[in-house]
Amino acid sequence: MTALDALIAKARKVQMTEGQMREQRLSFVYGNTHIENDIITREMVAQADEKIAKEEMAHRSPPEPKG
Repeated sequence: MTALDALIAKARKVQMTEGQMREQRLSFVYGNTHIENDIITREMVAQADEKIAKEEMAHRSPPEPKG
């Protein structure tokens, strides 16, 4: 087993927290969008992520009882 194989095996066992996954996702999105449009900022990406998260929560929440 090479050193690289050992690192890959170790990386496969890593369990990221929700916060770590969010940061990884934001970094990925920023990196890819900024390449195409240098006006995009990390703050814009974070704001869009928060907006989408709120919209998803609204759709998952049960409807308010009438009455």
